[in-house]
Amino acid sequence: MFIATEYSGLKAWLSRIIAIIALAVLFLGVVSFRYPLKYLDIIEKNTDIYRIDPALICAVIHAESKFAERAVSHKGASGLMQITEGTADWIAGQMDLRDYSFNRIFEPSLNISIGCRYLAWLMARYENVDSAVAAYNAGSGNVDKWLKNSMYSADGKTLRNIPFKETRDYVKRVRINKQIYDFILQAMKFVKMIN
Repeated sequence: MFIATEYSGLKAWLSRIIAIIALAVLFLGVVSFRYPLKYLDIIEKNTDIYRIDPALICAVIHAESKFAERAVSHKGASGLMQITEGTADWIAGQMDLRDYSFNRIFEPSLNISIGCRYLAWLMARYENVDSAVAAYNAGSGNVDKWLKNSMYSADGKTLRNIPFKETRDYVKRVRINKQIYDFILQAMKFVKMIN
């Protein structure tokens, strides 16, 4: 009798675990439809090199192009991470890329590599994720001005107010996207761990 009770308790416990895993996989599928995750191997390779959180890069890519590698903005920013030709040329020079041409900016590996290097440079410059993300969107010249203005920054390092609505919304969107991609990446690790 005791063994049968113990077995049924274990069976119920395993059923709950399987149901939780099934729900997590289903939820991950629904979330990943709205928040795609392509090129994770390229993202992880570059985030390891530049010591950036992969969820942040996924969040920026989602905000910029929703993972559409052929995306082009009205300002001419191109590819997954929506990089302008001037920025791409400058960063490619910093990286000493010998076979670089802006015509290749739609290649996911090149676009993500240049975008990660640029965002790493911005993060080192500003030492603050929100300021770096604001500079990715509005340019470092604008962020430098805002940080010097007490209306926008109390300490010269952190933006408490962003005067451009587009950039303010962009920073919020990247923050939200990062939380979602943190969850997705953690769920993927969990699923890999139990398989």
